[in-house]
Amino acid sequence: MSTVGPVTVEHHREPLGIGEAAPRLSWVTSTDQPDWVQTAYQLQIGDVVGDRVDARDSVLVPWPVEPLASRERRTVRVRVWGPDGDPTDWSPEVVVETGLLQPADWTATLVQPVLGDAPDPVALLRREFALDAPVVSARLYATAQGVLEAEVNGQTVGDEVLAPGWTSYRHRLRYLTWDVTDLLTEGTNALGIALADGWFRGALGFTGGRAFYGDRTGAYAQLEVEHPDGSRTVVTTDGTWRSTTDGPITSTGLYPGESGDLRRELPGWSARGFDDTAWTPVEVGVLDPATLVAPTGPPVRRTEVVRAVEVSTAPSGAVLVDFGQNLAGRIRLALPDAPAGTTITLRHAEVLEHGELGTRPLRGAQATDVVVLDGAGPRSWEPRFTVHGFRYAEVTGWPGELTVDDLEAVVLHTDLRRTGWFACSDERVTRLHENVLWGMRGNFLDLPTDCPQRDERLGWTGDLQVFAPTASFLYDTTGMLGGWLADLAVEQAELDGVVPMYVPFIPLLPFPQQPEVGWGDAAVVVPWVLFQRTGDLGLLARQWPSMVAWVDAFAGRAGADVDFPEGGFSFGDWLDASAPPDNPAAARTPWQAVATAYLARSSRTLAEIAGLLGEDGARFAELGERAAARFRSEYVSPTGRVAFPSQTAYALALEFDLLAPEQRGHTGALLARQVLDDGFHIASGFLGTPLVCDALTNAGELASAYELLLQEECPSWLYPVSMGATTIWERWDSMLPDGSINPGDMTSFNHYALGAVADWLHRTVAGLAPAAPGYRELLVAPRPGPGISSASAEHDTPYGRAAVSWTLTGGTAFALELTVPPSTTATVRLPDDSAPVVVGSGAHTFACTIVEPQPVEKPALFFDPDAHA
Repeated sequence: MSTVGPVTVEHHREPLGIGEAAPRLSWVTSTDQPDWVQTAYQLQIGDVVGDRVDARDSVLVPWPVEPLASRERRTVRVRVWGPDGDPTDWSPEVVVETGLLQPADWTATLVQPVLGDAPDPVALLRREFALDAPVVSARLYATAQGVLEAEVNGQTVGDEVLAPGWTSYRHRLRYLTWDVTDLLTEGTNALGIALADGWFRGALGFTGGRAFYGDRTGAYAQLEVEHPDGSRTVVTTDGTWRSTTDGPITSTGLYPGESGDLRRELPGWSARGFDDTAWTPVEVGVLDPATLVAPTGPPVRRTEVVRAVEVSTAPSGAVLVDFGQNLAGRIRLALPDAPAGTTITLRHAEVLEHGELGTRPLRGAQATDVVVLDGAGPRSWEPRFTVHGFRYAEVTGWPGELTVDDLEAVVLHTDLRRTGWFACSDERVTRLHENVLWGMRGNFLDLPTDCPQRDERLGWTGDLQVFAPTASFLYDTTGMLGGWLADLAVEQAELDGVVPMYVPFIPLLPFPQQPEVGWGDAAVVVPWVLFQRTGDLGLLARQWPSMVAWVDAFAGRAGADVDFPEGGFSFGDWLDASAPPDNPAAARTPWQAVATAYLARSSRTLAEIAGLLGEDGARFAELGERAAARFRSEYVSPTGRVAFPSQTAYALALEFDLLAPEQRGHTGALLARQVLDDGFHIASGFLGTPLVCDALTNAGELASAYELLLQEECPSWLYPVSMGATTIWERWDSMLPDGSINPGDMTSFNHYALGAVADWLHRTVAGLAPAAPGYRELLVAPRPGPGISSASAEHDTPYGRAAVSWTLTGGTAFALELTVPPSTTATVRLPDDSAPVVVGSGAHTFACTIVEPQPVEKPALFFDPDAHA
C-alpha cells in the first residue's frame, strides 16, 4: 500500500503569506513495497487537474499553472504512480496563499510612537475601526522597525516571538501574514501593536553601540477584510493611531533584559471601547515598501518548556536555580500571592563559577529580568521582548521559599523542522551530539548567531560555513538560511564583493573590510551544502552572482600570482587550541596557507556549480588549479610534508585535494603522526577542526580519528562533556578543570562552530550520507572504530526517512540494518572492504565479519603535558 503525504511548498512549514508567485512543490510517498520508484505524478491546483506527468520528480517540482497574484489562495494536492501501475489516493489538500507581492499592494504608513526618555521602552499603539458588513476572511500584514506583537480585539495574534526578526533592514525587511478572520466581528473593532526596540534600535554588538538602524521604532500594518459581496475593507497604520509608553513593560532589550511593573497594566488596551484620549498621537515616518519581503522560513517561536531541576543556595547566600540545560530563551514564573510592590529579579548565566553565578562572560549584557507585583494574586509572567542564553538563574526578592515548581525555562529559536538523529554505544559521544543539537537550537534564533548570551549574537559567516553540513542534517534549514544568504548578498554588494564577517552587518570595531578566508567562503559553501542536502538548484541560481563576486574579490586579495601577501590581519584558523586566551588568531597554520587552500576549494566548487547552471566556469576551474598548485609549491615538500606542521595544514591539503597523487599517502601518514604527537588532542581551530577526522579517515587512519574523538583530556570534544557541558563551547577550555572560567574576555559556553564534527559522526561513524543532491542516492558506509560498538542515524531526506543502525558483536561480527526511502537507492559499503552493493527502497539487513578495530599503538612517552599547557 502506497500513500502520498501532503504537498510542501518551497521550504515553508506554513504556506500562508508566501512571497513566491510560482512556488515549487514537493511530496513524500510512504510505501511498504520494496524497490518502489515513482513513475508518474499528477497535480491538482484548485479546480484544475493537471495532466499525468511521467517522471520521478517529487522534490521542488515547478509550479504547473499560471503564477499566483497577490493574496491569491489555492488548494494543492497530488497523486503518484509506482511500479505497479496504479495511482495512489490523492494527498490531503494543502492551502497555499501568497502575501503582498508588489510594493503597490501596500497602502500603509509607517507610524512612530513618541518614546520620551526611557532607554529601552515598549510602546503600545492602537486604533479602532468599524466594519459595516460580516467578515468572510481577514488578513493582517505587518512588520516593524523594531519587534512587535499584534493584538485584535484584546486577543494576541499568532505565536511568533521577536517578529519580524533581524534582516539587512535597509535592503530587506520581513513582514508577517496572519489569518485574523475569527478575531473580527461586524461593527466596532480594535487593532493594537506592542512595539519594542529589538535589533533595530536596541543595543547590538560588543562595543556598546545601539540604534544602528535608526533612533525611532515604527510599526507598519495593513489589515484587509473580505466581505460576502466581494468588497474589501482595508485598515492601515496611519496618523490617526495613538500610542503610549506607560504600559506594564517599563524597559526591555535583547541584552539588558526586561523589566515589568504589573501595577501599570492597562486592561483592554487593545480591545474596543478602551479610552485612549490620554495617549499621544503617533508621528508618521517613511518606509519604502520595495524593501518588504515575505519570510522564506519559519519564525522564532516558543518550542519547548524545560522545568527547573534544582534550587540551591550559593556560598554568598544567593538563591540559584538550575534548569539542567544551557539554552536560549527566558524564564516563565508562577508568581506568588504577594503584596503589591514586591520586586522579583532574575539574573541569568550559563555556568556557575565556584558555586556562584558566572556572569563575567556576559560582558556588557546584563541579562536581568525584573517584575514588580500588583498584589492581585497568583498569575503567570514571562518577558515578551528579550532572550537570554542561560542554564542558571539567580532569584532575589521571592517571597517565601522558592521551589522548582515556581519557574520554568521557555526555549526560543527559529521553529525549524527536526530532520536528523544520532546515537552510539558511547554515552559520552551521544551526549556530545546532544550538545551539538542544543548549541544549534540556542543559536539558530532568526539568524545563525555565534552565541546567545553575551553582547554579540552576530551572524558570523565563518561559523556557519563550517557548521552548515551538520545544521542541514539536524534540521530543515534551507528556508531560514536562504533568507540569510539573501541578506549576505545585499550586504556584499555594498562592499564590492567582499562578504562581511557577520550578516547582517553593523559597523563595530574597525575591522578591515577585506576578503576574509573561511568567513567570506560562506557565500559559496553554504549554498553548495544546501544544494547537496536538498537538491535546490534554484538556490544556487539565486546566489550565483554572490558566489562569483566573492571568488573574484578573494582572488583579488590573493594577487596575480595567487600569493596572499604577508602581514595584515585575518581570522585564519581562529581559536586554534594553542592560541592564548588574549590572542585567538595565533594559530599554528599561517592564514596565508589557509587562504590559498580555501581559494582553491571555493573556485573549484564554483566551477562545478557553473556546470549545473549552464554558466561558463572555465576561469574558476583554472583559478582553482592555480591556487592548488601554489599551495603545493609554497607549503608542501615533494614528499607531502607541510611547511607548517599542524593538523589543520595537513587536513586542508588532504581534504581540499591540493596534493599530487604520489604525495597523498605520505601526507596522510604525517597527519596521523601529527595527531599522535599532539597526544590525540585537538590542535586546530575553527577552520581546521571540522576537517581532521575526515582527513584521517580518508587517509586510512581511522583508528587515529576515533582516538581523537574519544579523548577526554583538554583540548578535546569530550573534555566539555566530562565537565558537565550541555552545549558546545567556544573554547576547548572555556571552563578550566578547577571550575574557573577561562580568563579571556571572549568565552562562551554555547557556540556551535566546533560542533561541526557531528557531520563526521553522521557520515562516518553511523555511515549515512548523500551520494547525490537531495539524497536521491544514499551512501551507506559505516566505519566502526575502536571504542564504539554500535551507532545509528536517521534523517528525513526530501524523499522520506532514511535510517542506518549497526552493531559490532565480539569485536568482529558486524550487522547493519538499513531503511532506504522510496524513489531512492543506496550504495552500501560494508567495513569488510567487500564490493559495494546498490539497493533500492525498503528495509535491508547486512552482515559481515571484520577485523576487530584496534586502538592506535602509542609510544611510551608520546605526549609532554608541559609542552601543551
